[in-house]
Amino acid sequence: MMHRLTPIMGAGLLSLAMTTAHADATLETSATLYKNPSCVCCSQYADHMKAKGMDIKIIEAEDLGQVKASGNVPHGLYACHTMLIGDYVVEGHVPLAAIERLLEETPDIDGIALAGMPAGSPGMPGPKQGEFEIMGFDDNELSRFMTL
Repeated sequence: MMHRLTPIMGAGLLSLAMTTAHADATLETSATLYKNPSCVCCSQYADHMKAKGMDIKIIEAEDLGQVKASGNVPHGLYACHTMLIGDYVVEGHVPLAAIERLLEETPDIDGIALAGMPAGSPGMPGPKQGEFEIMGFDDNELSRFMTL
């Protein structure tokens, strides 16, 4: 789980908790996506997740480093956007199937990430070129979460 929160992330998570406290038996569907204002693929990722039934709040920020550092995202996994959902960080263009598994299994990790911006991933153009290696991370330790 996330171990350190900045005031920005704490406020975002508090907002999430307040809006979803009634959803005891269902998976979390509300998330906050931090993105650079000029990034088109981040907006497309949010649109994709909204089309799948997620409620995405977008916060535009020029410097996402603080959000990533507060979520313990390992430097090698940094992507163009960072999403907070429940107690987890989701870094990059992670497919919904991986997010659903994360929320169903609730592992004791900080979050999951899909490194790079692979073609065919949610929000990215082009056909899928190969398997997506979704990595789990906790305190800068990486582990394979799943392959899609």
